[in-house]
Amino acid sequence: MNTMPDRLSDTLQALADPTRRAILARLAMGRATVAELAAPFAMSGPAISKHLKVLERAGLIERGREAQWRPCRLKAAPLREVADWLDTYRRFWEASFDRLDTYLEDLQTATREAKNVRTKNKRRTGGE
Repeated sequence: MNTMPDRLSDTLQALADPTRRAILARLAMGRATVAELAAPFAMSGPAISKHLKVLERAGLIERGREAQWRPCRLKAAPLREVADWLDTYRRFWEASFDRLDTYLEDLQTATREAKNVRTKNKRRTGGE
């Protein structure tokens, strides 16, 4: 078992919670104080602080110190790592969809050809 820290796992674990994703969405618009980040949620200050600590440990946010307040800001580098990892699977699905498109086009062509053959046979035999 690997005991080394795994940044991708830390990032995905941090992103697994909808509250943390909402906090990141807010920080994508710019820096915010803990109070500003907590405002939309019906939870205690310590609960928000726990969420912020998870985001900070994952490297997704950074907390500064300005006078009496500690503004938070988004650090997007770990999100790039997730996007790069997911990109491998995007290429897999695109290739799968391309194969499906080819199959469906072949199926439609075969169906049209079969219909044309039936139409020609009916004309030749005078049938319906």
